[in-house]
Amino acid sequence: MSQGSDVRQDLNADERTCASWIARFLKARGIDRIFGLQGGHIQPIWDHVARLGIRIIDVRDEGAAVHMAHAHAELTGQFGVAMVTAGPGVTNTVTAMANASLARAPVLLIGGCTSRPQANMGPLQDIPHVDILRPVTRYARTARVPEQVVRELDEAVGCATGYAGEPGPVYIEIPTDVLRTPVLPQLVLDEWMQAKPQRTIPPDPATVAEAVDVFWSAKRPLVITGRGARGAGAALLRFLDATGALYLDTQESRGLVPADHPSTAAAVRAAAMTDADVVLVVGRKLDYQVGYGSPAVFPHARFIRLSDVPGELIDNRRGQPELLASPHLALEAMLQAAGNREPGIDKAWAGKLRGRHSERIAKSAAESGRQTTGSDGKIHPRAIFDAIAVVADTDYIGIADGGDLLSFARTGLQARTYMDAGAFGCLGVGVPFAVAAALAMPDRQVISVNGDGAFGINAMEIDTAVRHGAKVVFVVSNNAAWNIERLDQEMNYGGRVVGTTLRHSDYAALARALGAHGERVERPGDLQQALERALDNAPALVDVVTSQSVVSSDARKGLGFVYDFQALTAWDEAERKRRGV
Repeated sequence: MSQGSDVRQDLNADERTCASWIARFLKARGIDRIFGLQGGHIQPIWDHVARLGIRIIDVRDEGAAVHMAHAHAELTGQFGVAMVTAGPGVTNTVTAMANASLARAPVLLIGGCTSRPQANMGPLQDIPHVDILRPVTRYARTARVPEQVVRELDEAVGCATGYAGEPGPVYIEIPTDVLRTPVLPQLVLDEWMQAKPQRTIPPDPATVAEAVDVFWSAKRPLVITGRGARGAGAALLRFLDATGALYLDTQESRGLVPADHPSTAAAVRAAAMTDADVVLVVGRKLDYQVGYGSPAVFPHARFIRLSDVPGELIDNRRGQPELLASPHLALEAMLQAAGNREPGIDKAWAGKLRGRHSERIAKSAAESGRQTTGSDGKIHPRAIFDAIAVVADTDYIGIADGGDLLSFARTGLQARTYMDAGAFGCLGVGVPFAVAAALAMPDRQVISVNGDGAFGINAMEIDTAVRHGAKVVFVVSNNAAWNIERLDQEMNYGGRVVGTTLRHSDYAALARALGAHGERVERPGDLQQALERALDNAPALVDVVTSQSVVSSDARKGLGFVYDFQALTAWDEAERKRRGV
């Protein structure tokens, strides 16, 4: 066909092709949307997916597509799917895939690659995608045999959802000539197409009995949860009620236990960790967020480790005992095995810490409305969250993105459903996470609060929100700086501030240019009404000119300074003392 011809061809009409089978596989697995950015290498799949009625959320950057698939997976319980073309299309996803890997998010990334006849000849956008993605995925493979592609997709999804170990992102690519190759129906087995039941692991009764004896004998028991506990909320509440143990969540498990539950000890986190004699860790690794479980941070603690993946049992501190089991089944089994046994908890200790927790929460609430500006006269970041607390529905979805801003968001965003930059500290997730959340749950408010630096990484995805009708409210804390790093330079590097300042750019104007509602707020008293208008006109952005002079709790604790042994000043000092250095 000549370049300018009006004659149309349908090069993708054959419904027996490998590309068609891939689309049917996704439909059979309940996938109702795919996040991606189109390119010639994946066009055959893209077309068949659209023809089957699977919604395509086309984005402005491939990394954002993976972030959206990640958020969709976490919010819906389904695996998320992203699709990108070859070369830069795939390499643009690496950071987002690494973030999904640390978050254990089940994401299927389908990539394009050159045809088999052109392989290793220098074709367009040819690069070893599989080698690049293998370190940050649970599975990475090129599917070159047409009749085996659906089987390999089934295998990839199994790896993503935890059938081969720890769940997490997977990558599969299919050469373009393979996508166009017909595959006979008798060569695609039914079991490859069918959805698989949720994986569960029953606990070992003898280990359960040992865990009960250790935990019920504890005087100062503490429970800490992570991502792996997300499906165990009801069992966890029964466990806390029965034992009276104190409880600490982390970013990974925010919302599992209500903030006003009697066991919650978030405001006395350091004291609870220092005092604990037994710590039950449910579904999380002992990473930097919990001081690696070090004796310097937990000087009196024996650990019980509980997870459905071995990797969350063996890092840094071993459990005594270790329960490899589905968390909800193990917690219920422990309660049943304990029967009427009275917990050995020191009620005076628990009552004292709960009292201190309540006092600090009340004091923080009383102080919230007092200081509304920093010393430079610009809005205090905390005022953003005070205003959100007034205008937001009780079941809103809160998403936070930024460095310094996270310190305020962790306590300020009182959302039952919460997501943030996670253990990877992956800035730039706030906009794409929120777009995916609003599309997945259109009946709930979605409020995304972003530092101005983090916001800039994926700001163009506001265009995606507008085009696809994602009713998000984006709030930008515009302090014209990467502030936790700027403060580190100012305080610890002789005041030499280099490369950490921005401008009070007009992000509201950017939003309006992309078709969203946009307002700029420079006075604290205007915040509430601006947010109300934004919620009424979403997608919308509220650009809040905030203070650089306010020092966050993370900055005061030293999180911006990379110490030798621990993430926080107090922990690093304790670790140095333990090591005698």
